[in-house]
Amino acid sequence: MTTDDSAQREYRTAELAEAAGITVRTLRFYREKKLVPAPRREGRIAWYGPHHLARLRTIGALLERGHTLGGIAELLTAFEHGRHAGELPGLGGALGTPWSEETPVRLTPEELAGRFEGEVTPENLAASLDIGYLSVDGDELVHVSRRLLDASTALIRHGVPLSAILAAGREVRAHADALAETFTALIRTHVLAGAPPGDTARVTEALDRLRPIAKAVVEAEVSLAMDRGVRAELAGWAAETAEGCG
Repeated sequence: MTTDDSAQREYRTAELAEAAGITVRTLRFYREKKLVPAPRREGRIAWYGPHHLARLRTIGALLERGHTLGGIAELLTAFEHGRHAGELPGLGGALGTPWSEETPVRLTPEELAGRFEGEVTPENLAASLDIGYLSVDGDELVHVSRRLLDASTALIRHGVPLSAILAAGREVRAHADALAETFTALIRTHVLAGAPPGDTARVTEALDRLRPIAKAVVEAEVSLAMDRGVRAELAGWAAETAEGCG
C-alpha cells in the first residue's frame, strides 16, 4: 500500500478483485475488454486505485440491472469519447455578464453512477447528453448546472425515476425557450432598436436593469401557475377520495 488514506489506497490484482467481489479471472477479462483502465505498474506489479474499484462496482450494478457487457462497453465509450464540453454559456465582449447563475459540476463516470445509483443507463445517458444537461470533457462529465443536478438528485430520492425527470426537463426546456423568446423580443424591440450604433455601455446598462425584472416575472408567473395547477389536482384527488369512501 502506498498510504493509509482510503481515498488514495492502491490494490494489487487479487486485492482489487476481492474488494469488488469478483474473481481475478473476471478482472483480467474486463481488462482485456477495456472495461477497466490499465493499472499503474511498478516493475511487474500492477497497482489499482479507488477509481478502478468504483468502475468495477459500476459494471456490477449495471450487470445486476440486466445490461450486457456489450451495452456497458457502449455506455463507458460514451463517457470517455462523447461530445467534448464546449465553452460555458454566457455573453461575450461588453455584455459579459450571463443571465444564468449556474455553476457547472465536473463528475467522473463513477461519481455520476454513485449519485444516481441504478439510474445511469445508456438510454438516460443519451437523453442527458441530447438535452444538454451533460457533456463530456476528457475523462470527466460536466453537468451544466449544480442547481439542476441537485434538483434531479432530490426528485430521485422522492421516488421519481430519472427517465421521467429527463422527459419533464425536455418539456420545461421548451417552455423556458418560449419565455426567453418573449423577453428577447422586448429587448430587440425596445432596447436594441433605440440604442445608438456601437453604444454597448448603454445596452449593457439596460440589460443589467432588465435581468432581475425578467427573473422576477418568470418566478411569479410560475409560482402562480403552480398554485392553480396543484389546487386543481388536490381538488380532483379529494373528490376521488370522497367517492371511494362513499
